[in-house]
Amino acid sequence: MKEHVVLIDKNNKPIGKADKYEVHTGDTPLHRGFSLFIINRKGELLLQRRSELKKTWPGIWSNSVCGHPMTDEVPQQAAVRRADYELGISLDVSEVRLILPNYRYRYEHRGVVENEICPVMVAFCNARPKHNQLEVAETRWITWDSFINEISGKNDYSEWCQEEARLLNQNFIFKYMIREHTSPLELPVR
Repeated sequence: MKEHVVLIDKNNKPIGKADKYEVHTGDTPLHRGFSLFIINRKGELLLQRRSELKKTWPGIWSNSVCGHPMTDEVPQQAAVRRADYELGISLDVSEVRLILPNYRYRYEHRGVVENEICPVMVAFCNARPKHNQLEVAETRWITWDSFINEISGKNDYSEWCQEEARLLNQNFIFKYMIREHTSPLELPVR
């Protein structure tokens, strides 16, 4: 699947687009991305270990889904598209909640830079992932509190995943949502 990224200025205004695989270098320009954290009724976060075939952060553990919106997509639509492609999880756009709309980061790993304005979203569902091996090496579930504890020390998670999780953990809206959605109420099974 050939994909592009939307190149942007520091105010998140589009200034062009570039091939996703060609743009990620040691001098990656600022572009749009997104991150999605999928949480089930038990309060467990779905994590993925990125495929060794990935150009960026191969073999590294990260949040449920991350990627790049296309020119005509809002972040929630991109998250739904990539959740299906990477994990075989069907979400409805209305189930994806934008929590951190203006998160921005720049990290480098093995000579490749990610440089994004990356809205962070959350979806609650009792997903049963069937991962695409071209994108995801493996998945696992972990309670939110255990995950926060894991990232407080030396670990093998992507830098953006760790920073986003810490920001979510301090966010009043996220704390309310996780409390409300991790009760015995039924969540959609995908």
